[in-house]
Amino acid sequence: MIEGNKVRIRAVEQTDLDEIMKWVNDPEVIDNLLMRYPMSRYLEEKWMEKALDTSDMREKTFTIETKDGVYLGGIGLHKINWENRNAEVGIVIGKKEYWGKGYGTDAMLTILEFAFTHMNLHRVYLEVYDFNTRGIRSYEKCGFKKEGALRDDRYSRGKYHDTIIMGILKEEFEKIL
Repeated sequence: MIEGNKVRIRAVEQTDLDEIMKWVNDPEVIDNLLMRYPMSRYLEEKWMEKALDTSDMREKTFTIETKDGVYLGGIGLHKINWENRNAEVGIVIGKKEYWGKGYGTDAMLTILEFAFTHMNLHRVYLEVYDFNTRGIRSYEKCGFKKEGALRDDRYSRGKYHDTIIMGILKEEFEKIL
């Protein structure tokens, strides 16, 4: 397990599926994710099979829980490029009652410390929709900087939105510790 100040990041377990199914079709939760369409239990089981397979060195998916063991959501390092030492990070706090209380920020700081210190990555980046102001504030607290935008990349809420690319380098992260 990877310990943060407020959260623990651990391997995904088959027993997480029931918790995942509680939020995976909640429009308010998935609004900020790449997910767009209703998800069946079958499709989530297929996703879980992939997440449980640790042989893919380009994808590392984890569960976020409180120090008391309450399931909160997931976090992962994706598209890991070992040659260029970078990866994309993704996060979701599925339990809305934990939103705005610093759990996501702590989980992000914890995975960044792991990525830079234990995996020896040089850069971690993410994509965030321009309307996800809560997420953007959290990422900025963690040291991410805006690197660019994909203009009118997402159609949501009746109009087009930019997808913002944010990134952080190892030396930038070390300065905020």
